Amino acid sequence: MQAPPLFRDRPRPTQIVLGGLVPFVFGAIVGVVIGVSAGAYWGLAALAGLGAIVAGFEHQDGWGGADRGLVGGAIFAAGILIAHAIAGTHAKVSLGSFPPLLVVIDAIAGMLLGALGGRLGRTLWPAREKTRSDDIHQPVG
Repeated sequence: MQAPPLFRDRPRPTQIVLGGLVPFVFGAIVGVVIGVSAGAYWGLAALAGLGAIVAGFEHQDGWGGADRGLVGGAIFAAGILIAHAIAGTHAKVSLGSFPPLLVVIDAIAGMLLGALGGRLGRTLWPAREKTRSDDIHQPVG
């Protein structure tokens, strides 16, 4: 199996789409669904968790995956809360007494799942451990 490209090596627009837009849009979908069905919410939340692990594969190690998961989880939760507020429905799943805390909770969960993905990726593709600084400091010629 071929290793996915590292997130840092992707073009900036692709990074913005994968690291920001995808979690926000998926969070917005979940935010609408939370007012419709608890089961669908939990199913989509599990899918988002798998997405965090897979996103971690695009990083050299668990630390990079953790960073991306932290940001992605926060953006995902913001999408949930914003879309749910716009939809104006009653949540079928409790958002707690202070719904903005969901951003912190999802950021921590995303960080842990992204770190897991980064660590699994490092185990699956050990040849990727060469860092960008190693490439820069190689003698020319």
